[in-house]
Amino acid sequence: MKKILFSLLFLVSMSVSAQKFFTKTGTTQFKASVEAFEAVEATNKSTSVVLKTDTGEIAALLFMKAFRFRVALMQEHFNENYMDSNKHPKATFRGKIVDYDIDNINNNKKIKGTLTIRGVKKEIEADATFSKSGDKILLKANFSVKPQDFEIDIPSVVRKKIAKSININLDYELVEKK
Repeated sequence: MKKILFSLLFLVSMSVSAQKFFTKTGTTQFKASVEAFEAVEATNKSTSVVLKTDTGEIAALLFMKAFRFRVALMQEHFNENYMDSNKHPKATFRGKIVDYDIDNINNNKKIKGTLTIRGVKKEIEADATFSKSGDKILLKANFSVKPQDFEIDIPSVVRKKIAKSININLDYELVEKK
């Protein structure tokens, strides 16, 4: 009886384990620049992303302190004054590729899901481009968010120097998880 139960559990676990693609070195950039003022932009090259190829579910995690700015003082203000990175160290995304079909992944798609920043959740939809390159899946996407959507208060002293809408660009190269 134990052998039958063990065999059954093994078969169930094998069917549940889906093929996954992932990266720990994805690039996430944001630009919040306003013309005539110093560029407000940063890059995070350590975004972790997982894509389940059987369902099109996608999840991402990034640490706020991994964003790198050209100007160190901007980075300090970003982490301490705006993102409160010690209290809210990470941002996450959980969602799904719309009209997902692994056999037809080389198309423009939309990704819908929940973006969580500073503990605040917001439903978003992003235009995305997927392509296969050898044994990798490449994902490029962009979308915009507003600071107030995530309860980020921009002081009036710098409000005119920061865009009302923040552009976010994603560039991920996913490899099969073995």
